[in-house]
Amino acid sequence: ASMVVGLDGCIKAVGPADVIRNQFSEATFERIIDCSGKCVLPGLVDAHTHPVWAGDRVHEFAMKLAGASYMEIHQAGGGIHFTVEHTRKATEEELFTSLQHRLGRMLRAGSTLVECKSGYGLNLETELKMLRVIERAQKSMDIGISSTYCGAHAVPKGKTATEATDDIINNHLPKLKELKLSGEIHVNNIDVFCEKGVFDLESTRRILQAGKDIGLQINFHGDELHPMKSAELGAELGARAISHLEEVTDEGIVAMARAKCAAVLLPTTAYMLRLKQPQARKMLEEGVIVALGSDFNPNAYCFSMPMVMHLACVNMKMSMNEALAAATINAAYALGKSDTHGSLEVGKQGDLLIINSSRWEHLIYQFGGHEALINYVIVKGKVIYENERCETMSSY
Repeated sequence: ASMVVGLDGCIKAVGPADVIRNQFSEATFERIIDCSGKCVLPGLVDAHTHPVWAGDRVHEFAMKLAGASYMEIHQAGGGIHFTVEHTRKATEEELFTSLQHRLGRMLRAGSTLVECKSGYGLNLETELKMLRVIERAQKSMDIGISSTYCGAHAVPKGKTATEATDDIINNHLPKLKELKLSGEIHVNNIDVFCEKGVFDLESTRRILQAGKDIGLQINFHGDELHPMKSAELGAELGARAISHLEEVTDEGIVAMARAKCAAVLLPTTAYMLRLKQPQARKMLEEGVIVALGSDFNPNAYCFSMPMVMHLACVNMKMSMNEALAAATINAAYALGKSDTHGSLEVGKQGDLLIINSSRWEHLIYQFGGHEALINYVIVKGKVIYENERCETMSSY
């Protein structure tokens, strides 16, 4: 089989090599890549990341390994609060440089479209700084980005949840609307950490509705540490996606399936924090659209969607086919981009991976092996990463 991507970056043809050879016999090509013995896959889509921050939490990793829970660290002023302190102090330039570096690593691991959240500012000034950094990356880098305002990631020190909610609705969102209209910042999604001791169901409802009113897609954190009825709320508000869902109720699963609200499952989180795994099998059986994300952040420092797919198969009992769909077309759906991204079809954007193997399953089977397996990463038909290692190694 072979495929053709046009100068406009869109896929022109996918099919048997001889048919395409005849169809394009008169055409000239800027570049032809011989994929004999190799596999062509859609670019991976990472449906949930927090890639803009300063202040890693490597010291907290040791505490977690010794048994401290996520909420214990959070309540002791660590966790999100620690990162917020460092992100507030960081310059826009520092944040941009580290974001470029992180997105580069995601790209080399096969991600061609990534959802990027703000949320380590918690005040208007820093949240806008983060969103500007994401905007700069959107304009200057080849990787696709879906931008998410996550000002309700935690309740800032010195405020109650209700005060924080009012601040977001009365100050943050009107400012975002203004910057959206002037074309300075393009935000796609709104997110809230709906959790016991963070934002309760009512605050979450108010913020998400206010975001929806200014044209943002609802895509939020729900039912991670406690059952909060987040899934039921999301289905009711017409959410595009809900992430985490380790503690979702059976009713919530049914409601999401009916509302065609995607479940963004994050196998790194449950693995890292030793939480119970999200019920991927039950969701799939009930007809929920299941997507995957790396949840890259200082708590779960993982850039690699191939590793996320492997964890999803082993720990969440997904099949390799289900995991690949969840990391491509379903993740694109969770970002409202499945009409242009997530599969190799005529008319869609030419985002693809060429892997140095005749079987695509190697991408999941080789845990942490993508460095020598991903041969090319292509965005809009342009090779943006070519892996020298593959040229010297025979195919797997």
